[in-house]
Amino acid sequence: MRALVIANNELRVEERPTPSPQATQVLVEVASSGLNRADVLQVRGVYPAPPGWPADIPGLEFAGVVASVGAGVRSLEEGERVFGIVGGGAHATHLITTEDLCARIPEGLDIKVAGGAPEAFVTAHDALVTQAGLRPGERVLIHGVGSGVGTAAVQVARALGTDTIGTSRTEDKLRRAEKLGLGIGVIAGDSMADDIGEVDVVLDLIGGDYLMTDVEVCRPRGRIVIVGLLGGSKSTLDLGAVLSKRLTLRGTVLRSRPEFEKALVTRAFEREVVPLLGRGELEVVLDKTFSLDDAAAAYDHMTSNEGYGKTIIDMTG
Repeated sequence: MRALVIANNELRVEERPTPSPQATQVLVEVASSGLNRADVLQVRGVYPAPPGWPADIPGLEFAGVVASVGAGVRSLEEGERVFGIVGGGAHATHLITTEDLCARIPEGLDIKVAGGAPEAFVTAHDALVTQAGLRPGERVLIHGVGSGVGTAAVQVARALGTDTIGTSRTEDKLRRAEKLGLGIGVIAGDSMADDIGEVDVVLDLIGGDYLMTDVEVCRPRGRIVIVGLLGGSKSTLDLGAVLSKRLTLRGTVLRSRPEFEKALVTRAFEREVVPLLGRGELEVVLDKTFSLDDAAAAYDHMTSNEGYGKTIIDMTG
């Protein structure tokens, strides 16, 4: 197999032996794999892969075809189209995962596009629905609405029948998000709380001092879920407001969760999100696609912060 390998904080494509699946493992011939912030951090040496996953091959999501299965696999067969999340190793032509971390790709979804779906939609659905308990008629704020998770979150929130407010540093990303169902777009800045108004739920993909805005705009018993730290890992917190409003503040990660928790969110994704993707009610917002040989350029593009939606690496080119 061919794989994108991290060596001395740089990327190169290498030939590696194609692994064989054991027990409940599945060997997937990867068609495409989305690029995520965690991949960039892994290359920099600050976010290593969890135990049991390739230490030097990044990639947290995949779409492809089952090439072979272990003797303990019960629900998947060779030739089936699958996608899902993994702890690493997806930026390669072949990937070992388990059947519990695979969901079947619906007929209406292109396999190359599907590689950009799992991480964004699993993260958005888990944060908004499972953790924040977002309900129809509520008002939700999404910071970083032009990111892969942000574009997924707008659509998940719209499908739930909620009112959406999104922030971005560029007007263009806000206009494009409106086509996905974003109700109100706000340019991010020091005074954005006035334009946002009150909300019930915040999905914070930025972190840093955005937390101060989150606390300010939340209604009593509001729920704040912090997913990203692009704006920094430290902030000032008004504990008085947190107490008086009885706010719930949660941090969440996906990659480092134990496998049984990843299996649970995969099943929720398969049950509640995949059918909507198949019917075209949700869409993967593609920014750019790069070949495996040009993957280093994909990483450069992500770090530029100029993209809108998902960056995809095509493993078949």
